[in-house]
Amino acid sequence: MISNKFKIAGTFIIILLISFSCRKSDIIVDNGTTITDDGSGTGTVTWTADKEYILEGFVFVNPGQTLTIEPGTVIRAKTGQGENASALIVARGATIIAEGTKEEPIIFTVEDDDLEGSVPVEARGLWGGVIILGNAQLNSEFNESKIEGIPISETRGIYGGSVNNDNSGILKYVSIRHGGTNIGEGNEINGLTLGGVGSGTTIEYVEVISNEDDGFEFFGGTVNCKYLASAFCGDDAFDFDEGYRGKGQFWLAIQAPSLGDHLAEHDGGTDPVYGEPFCIPEIYNATYIGNGQLNSTNLMTFADNAGGKYYNSIFINQINGIKVEYVSGFNDSYHQFENNNLIFENNIFYDIEGNNNSSIFSIVTESSDDLTDELMALQNYFVSAGNEVYDPEIEITETDFNIVPAGDVESNLAAYPEEWFDDVVYKGAIDPSGYNWLDGWSLLSESGKIR
Repeated sequence: MISNKFKIAGTFIIILLISFSCRKSDIIVDNGTTITDDGSGTGTVTWTADKEYILEGFVFVNPGQTLTIEPGTVIRAKTGQGENASALIVARGATIIAEGTKEEPIIFTVEDDDLEGSVPVEARGLWGGVIILGNAQLNSEFNESKIEGIPISETRGIYGGSVNNDNSGILKYVSIRHGGTNIGEGNEINGLTLGGVGSGTTIEYVEVISNEDDGFEFFGGTVNCKYLASAFCGDDAFDFDEGYRGKGQFWLAIQAPSLGDHLAEHDGGTDPVYGEPFCIPEIYNATYIGNGQLNSTNLMTFADNAGGKYYNSIFINQINGIKVEYVSGFNDSYHQFENNNLIFENNIFYDIEGNNNSSIFSIVTESSDDLTDELMALQNYFVSAGNEVYDPEIEITETDFNIVPAGDVESNLAAYPEEWFDDVVYKGAIDPSGYNWLDGWSLLSESGKIR
């Protein structure tokens, strides 16, 4: 159990003004706890584990500022919908250094969470989330966009640029819990939103638990991420848009029973759809676990000219498989498949589309074209690319998940292409030898939801 570092016996420390080595107007701190933003952002400041921090409203790290968060720090956020939502936003040109440890993770949660069970694991939409914006390239018309989840009038919500190795800082051993408040119709905040974030940024060992909208959403950019967990979210576990083309390894997605949309939603351009660079994430060692109940949900979707590449991964327990959009012409995801930009190699599928390897891939279209040959090409590819249908022996019950596979996940492996990827000898996100990278720091592990 992670201890609550914020219970202070017998007295309250009253802090009337804290400068945090920045301008007087940079941040407002009431009674040492409540943080609001008057437009000047946080300033360049360190948040320490011995103090309380409660976000009220949208709090920005402004361009040129650096927010450092010590290991073991807990950041809570006030509840609220619409204009009263609370979130932390790292603006384009700003930096966040939130480098927790396995023993002392950094936690973002709702104000009333005592970290001892006062907020149920499945509680969603109680505050906003964490948003990081960068200077990396998008595929939108002007290579800039305004991030969803915050008011369109907020100029600090712009992201995108031309610096693909842009560095927005570090997120490591960070747990983001119970977020996803809605600021307007169809405008929810994701658990962790990454807009135009570059490959110089480090994102490792981050979990999003019970977000009302998506767990992780990538809008363009090139950031590479290892050890991500998205669990019990109301929409997609992972969502890709606007030309995201980073690398990923050891990604875990778990849907809640009777809740959630896709385990991964791959969308290409928005304006225009055929914009370049294409959205082609490259992911090794994913484990995606569906809810196995909702006919409306899919394992994955590929649309709007998006591609994507998955290797050495495990996909289980979803009624519908992989849906690939076909549009007459060439600006669609089926043609990305034809151009080797939509790849599935050496993966395990089980309890997907009735374990019928001829139906795990299907085509979604509004075209009147005869697509018999296209569908056959997808289905034949499934087998020829080393994908297999069998039980990896991941145990699922109504209350918990044994995510360590007991079946054969150590044979028929695709090769790892470059130094960034760890060259491991198993499929899926979790080492079958018993080492679980979620142990010791994550709510998933602490709550007993996984074994």
